[in-house]
Amino acid sequence: MPFHDLLPILLGWMVAIVSPGPATLAITGSAMEGGRAPGLALAWGVVTGSAVWGLLAGLGLGAAMLSHAWIFALLRYAGAGYLGWLAWKSARAALRPGATRMARPVADGLRRVWARGALIHLTNPKAVLFWGAVFALAVPADAPVAVLWQVGLACLATSAVTLSAMALLFSAPPVARAYLRARRGFDAVFALLFALAALKILTAPLSAS
Repeated sequence: MPFHDLLPILLGWMVAIVSPGPATLAITGSAMEGGRAPGLALAWGVVTGSAVWGLLAGLGLGAAMLSHAWIFALLRYAGAGYLGWLAWKSARAALRPGATRMARPVADGLRRVWARGALIHLTNPKAVLFWGAVFALAVPADAPVAVLWQVGLACLATSAVTLSAMALLFSAPPVARAYLRARRGFDAVFALLFALAALKILTAPLSAS
């Protein structure tokens, strides 16, 4: 696919992934609270989850999953439950006295942060539908498999660069200091937004449109 045809797809993809949602909320919160390493770990966890959904959509399994409503119902409740747990965790943090310094997790902690990012994306059934819509709109039906891989890998690379840049931006010292000064307020807002995201997953219709 020529780059001038691919560029609008990538620009639209970038706008979609930076729009407010559970993944961007978690990345900004993790970066502000823990710094650069956990922010990047969570961002790459999200990218990993996106890669799984992209592969499933590329193989045509997204349509197969859509025909089995129980799979999407299971993912819906799992995703809402996980976001609800994140909301509760943020609310509990908002009730604690303010911190005086940033936390720097050890390597095991970074693996857990990465898994958290992957879980946020893997428990969102809309992700595979979004991938399927991108492939349907961007890749002609008679296109070779190589074009499908080109679009998929280009979108993943865009996600990796964009979400990593977001993690680096929100882990910058001025942003981290602002978070420390108003940590409890930030955590309260995160709790509310995670709860709203869980509610949205529970109530939004699951369709490819």
